[in-house]
Amino acid sequence: MNDRTARTGPRATLGGMCAILLWSSLALLTTLTGTLPPFLVLACCFGFAGAFGLAWAVRSGRNGFRAMRAPATALALGTFALFGYHALYFFSLKHAPPVEANLVNYLWPLLIVLFSGMLPGIRLRAGNIVGALLGLAAAALLVTGGRGLAVDPSHAPGYLAACGAALTWGGYSVLNRRFAGVDSAAIIPACLGVSLLGIAAHWLFEPSTPITTGQWLVLAAMGVGPTGIAFRLWDRGTKHGDIALLGSLSYLAPLLSTLLLVLAGRAEPHWTQAVAVALLLLGAWTSVHASRAATPAVAAP
Repeated sequence: MNDRTARTGPRATLGGMCAILLWSSLALLTTLTGTLPPFLVLACCFGFAGAFGLAWAVRSGRNGFRAMRAPATALALGTFALFGYHALYFFSLKHAPPVEANLVNYLWPLLIVLFSGMLPGIRLRAGNIVGALLGLAAAALLVTGGRGLAVDPSHAPGYLAACGAALTWGGYSVLNRRFAGVDSAAIIPACLGVSLLGIAAHWLFEPSTPITTGQWLVLAAMGVGPTGIAFRLWDRGTKHGDIALLGSLSYLAPLLSTLLLVLAGRAEPHWTQAVAVALLLLGAWTSVHASRAATPAVAAP
């Protein structure tokens, strides 16, 4: 591993961690959108993300627009993965109990860890798997509140959609490594594509809904952070960072989301949250320790 790669890997991993932190604000911001239908929220968020990205490209000049170029396969992967994940996730919440659907959806960090072992040059350690499983246990506590799950076969379409969402995001995060040579600015046209698909889905499946000034401000904030900067950081992290470690640490997102909702008065504190913190800290330490024991090969940009 050359010096440039050695410097890039830790920075990319740190960027991926920042993406996880930004995603933790998505649940709270989503509650602030009120009764706006999900595909409309999706279209607006990614529309703002793409618009802010284009503003960056204009400011950067020719180099900015050149950085946005990507092979058709890379652009298709990013666009349909971002849209497909959110569409399947929204479908699962409408056709299965939210608690169970959320839990199934949160299989994606574990899938990232497992799928990363198939990448060339990546040696998956037992500590990475243990850390991801501890994170899954913490997520299960958060979404169930310590109560059991009641699985109803009539909700099978919703459960299958949640599985599809987890597979889509886990698969995308690992397959994205194949396009390590593509600049992360290429996520900008993908965001614009997702916005157009969201507009089409809203027009086909949802009633027309007016948006207030306050809701526009929230949607803009979501476009800047959780669906703008975050996806660009995640793109770089999955291409050049420690993907197994990022998969394990991704379980911080549901924990921090819950804590933000509690602090904002939109969720009640519960003993399971303290246990989840302990499990996540233990899982993060286990995964970090495993990653330090063997630094994986990282593709140079």
